Amino acid sequence: MDETALIHSAQNGDLDSFNTLILHYQDSVFNTALRIMGDEDLAQDAAQEAFISAFRSISTFRGGSFKAWLMRMVTNACYDEFRRQKRRPTTPLEPDTADGEEMDSPKWLADPNMTPAERSEADELEHAIQHCLDALPTDFRTVVVLADIQGMDYSEVATASKVPLGTIKSRLARARLRLRECLRGFEELLPSSFRLQEEGNL
Repeated sequence: MDETALIHSAQNGDLDSFNTLILHYQDSVFNTALRIMGDEDLAQDAAQEAFISAFRSISTFRGGSFKAWLMRMVTNACYDEFRRQKRRPTTPLEPDTADGEEMDSPKWLADPNMTPAERSEADELEHAIQHCLDALPTDFRTVVVLADIQGMDYSEVATASKVPLGTIKSRLARARLRLRECLRGFEELLPSSFRLQEEGNL
């Protein structure tokens, strides 16, 4: 994908080019919104608002990381939704089935190669991580999602969050510490590949 050419075409009104960009980033945008909001329906709404804002504002993009620019749209949409809700999200990550029961295996986590036992462990781990993310202040949760889940570097997170680089580093260090403390309560679920790095390795 020639992202620069697609952006240029989209800025000149080519809807197909814009849609190609969105298709490339739609999973990252939705997953970011889901982690920040903790609710699938709210995340879908926030992602849709982010794409609408991106379409309306793409002419203002002046280079740099397009992903960071797009993530700023989704974080803004999430914050706007929080202001509308005027409460912290309390809905569990797992969506309800038609009969009102929580789904054991959310469809976006399903892996057909998993055994039932592995899927159960993955579901428990996912619930533990989201529980600890939900316990963080929104600003802390946002930087963790962008840096540790979306893999963005500090400068991209700063761009996406519209916060100075030094503040990003401070929030991320404090957020990781809180997450580590929270996840200690679920240590039996955490394989080594999921354990957060020690501060000295950050």
